[in-house]
Amino acid sequence: MFEELSEKLDSVLGSFRQRGMLTEPRIREGLREVRRVLLEADVNYQLVRDFLARVEEKSLGEKVLKSVAPGQQIVKIVHDELIELLGAQQAGLKVAAIAPTVILLVGLQGSGKTTTAAKLAKRLAREGRQPLLGALDVNRPAAIDQLEALGKQVNVPVAADRAERDVARLAKSVVAQAQHNRNRVVVLDTAGRLQIDEELMDELRRVKAAVKPDEILLVVDAMIGQEAVRIAQGFHDALGLTGVILTKMDGDARGGAALSVRGTTGVPIKFVGVGERPDGLEVFDPARMAGRILQQGDVVGLVEKAQEAFDQGEAERLSKKVAKEGKFDLEDFLSVMRQMQKMGPLEGLLKMLPGVNTAMLKQANMDPKRMKHVEAIILSMTRQERARPDVLNGSRRLRIAKGAGRTVAEVNRLVDQFKQMQKMMKSLRGMGSGMGRMMPRLPGLR
Repeated sequence: MFEELSEKLDSVLGSFRQRGMLTEPRIREGLREVRRVLLEADVNYQLVRDFLARVEEKSLGEKVLKSVAPGQQIVKIVHDELIELLGAQQAGLKVAAIAPTVILLVGLQGSGKTTTAAKLAKRLAREGRQPLLGALDVNRPAAIDQLEALGKQVNVPVAADRAERDVARLAKSVVAQAQHNRNRVVVLDTAGRLQIDEELMDELRRVKAAVKPDEILLVVDAMIGQEAVRIAQGFHDALGLTGVILTKMDGDARGGAALSVRGTTGVPIKFVGVGERPDGLEVFDPARMAGRILQQGDVVGLVEKAQEAFDQGEAERLSKKVAKEGKFDLEDFLSVMRQMQKMGPLEGLLKMLPGVNTAMLKQANMDPKRMKHVEAIILSMTRQERARPDVLNGSRRLRIAKGAGRTVAEVNRLVDQFKQMQKMMKSLRGMGSGMGRMMPRLPGLR
């Protein structure tokens, strides 16, 4: 997410940080570089101009120029203005006074609406809000089948009627079903359409009039850059959007859409889609996103991912085991590693730590397949071998390597690193302090 933008901005702002004194000409020169980086990231030209005008005005103030650390002051100004550009505050979903809350998803065909509908429903179900998915796409072949399959995957019911072709009547029927079944939220998945197609936009207007949605969310592909802004403006003019969901943020190297949509339309970004996993939908928080863009990390986001991924019962079991016995075997390690994998790619998690930048990750040369290789090696061991790695002689290690399809050297490295970790774990009194120190040293990830 924002890899190219983050890397270039960090390089430009790094030149500010390294200087003990800053003059007006040097500040203006640095801000010209910031301008170039933002325009290359496909951020709207007018937004860039206004953004830099505010940054320059504050940066040339007497307090900054005479500050003990003027470079850090400028970085803070850029950070604060980025937060404003992204929307200042997190915008949550509206809740209807009388259930169900109706959420209407709109957008172009191929923007990821149906997948996003399922992701949003899964998130709402996790929050205990009993969602119902409504299939309103009567145009695309197999659209209803796709939504039903995704609904089954995320364990959320889907309301569909293949015989009904009037989308407004269909929407009313779905909401009525939600009322009858006492669903607290309805997520309506509509057919994709161009914002210039008046006939199809009229159809959405009729749906809006029929069910009076509490939220009208535009699902837009973040990778299409400035076109996302034009699409958002077109749908907003026609329907009065209440929010935007940006999909494919993990594939958006430039990030201009996220920085432009809010500033040009005034419509808040409420969620961002990352990856194809059913849980790959994150709440959009301007402050945390600005921190990620400037490579300052997102510890809150990291903690939230951990809370969602880690099994509380398993964590308590491991905590008691380490606290009482001071033991931590390969079976326990496999359990922790699998829960870590639920949080997503390790590289993405490390990016959320303060001080970890793109250059450091490139030097680390982290292969996402390594965790799978480690898992294969552990699964090739017997239960006795996992509990007591000290019994692993040469012949056992050769057997394990062949069973896992890895080399004996990799098995040796895993065992050696695990023994080092075991020694460290013996000195820990509780799992809470152990987890933070243990994770960076997981075998096979160096």
